[in-house]
Amino acid sequence: MFRTVRALVAALIASSAVIGVAQAGEYRPTFHPESLKGPPHGAPNTVLVLGTPHLSGLPKSVDLALLSPLLDRLAAWAPTAIATEDLSGLQCDALRRNPARYAQTVKMYCPDTMAAERAVGLDVPAANAEAERLLAAWPAAPTGAQRRRLAAVFMAAGERGSALVQWLRLPPAERTVGDGLNDELVAALEKLRVRRNESDQVAAVLAARLGLERLWSVDDHSADTPDSPDPAEQKAAEAAITGAWNNPASRAQQAENDRLSQGLTSAEGLLRLYRAYNGPKAQRLVYESDFGAALAEPSPQGFGRQYVGYWETRNLRMVSNIRDVLGQHPGTRMLAIVGASHKGYYEAYLNQMHDVRLTGADVVLR
Repeated sequence: MFRTVRALVAALIASSAVIGVAQAGEYRPTFHPESLKGPPHGAPNTVLVLGTPHLSGLPKSVDLALLSPLLDRLAAWAPTAIATEDLSGLQCDALRRNPARYAQTVKMYCPDTMAAERAVGLDVPAANAEAERLLAAWPAAPTGAQRRRLAAVFMAAGERGSALVQWLRLPPAERTVGDGLNDELVAALEKLRVRRNESDQVAAVLAARLGLERLWSVDDHSADTPDSPDPAEQKAAEAAITGAWNNPASRAQQAENDRLSQGLTSAEGLLRLYRAYNGPKAQRLVYESDFGAALAEPSPQGFGRQYVGYWETRNLRMVSNIRDVLGQHPGTRMLAIVGASHKGYYEAYLNQMHDVRLTGADVVLR
């Protein structure tokens, strides 16, 4: 009996505490890591987040040579590392081991490495380890053979962007078969060299220009889940999300994109687009048109909340990949190139880190 009474008293106390908290207002944490920035010994970790359109989505009439002024400004900032919105070979290797959940993700985001694995004689984990071993002992003036070998190893590792960096660092006359690169891999590298993708035309080109040896693939799709097997549920989810996107902020964003697209025939016009995508108002507009609207949609299944949960998880994991690189290499100046809708989340999450300082893209792109 006394045990029952004590339990009732405990329940009343707990409920009173809950009521008190509710009446007192929403709980606010008192610990703010973004206010505790060191100072560290030595150079700080600095990150410049460049929000970008996906170049594959621009009209084919847009000449990518017009990226030159953008590349000049980014080069002047002098990053010592460049992160891209690509899945690492190691994550793709892990996702391939769970096809029930990730088969569609692998199909969409993970390049086939089998040809490179056969050519080099290493699977993805072994090729990643070999690339790290080679870079740890990398000479100041590597030979063409060494660069071709490292390019081949990066291809087997599932790190095509880094392979392209090595390919671009070779004089054109030395971009040949040999040292692990066969005809198939050379053809793949040449295809990457002209592919309309920001990882190739901005990140890899800039890395080669600055004398960097690799890129860092920091995208993450481990929060992906397969579509519902129920067609009715799929249709309901699509209707809920697209309905949420039909809002004034989306129309304002589309109007701005239409205006900016009129100038893509000139280098200044393309640079203007990048300035707008990285401007102070852009991230709030992304939220209001997309994620904020989805969060408020009223479906009983919470489709919008599921979508926002996925989005936040993905961005947190992407930022944790960046933080992992910075932790291993203190004092890095990292350029993080990512689709513009990620930029606000990147900066908000990175800013919470004790040993990360942000540089405004608006200053660099002036």
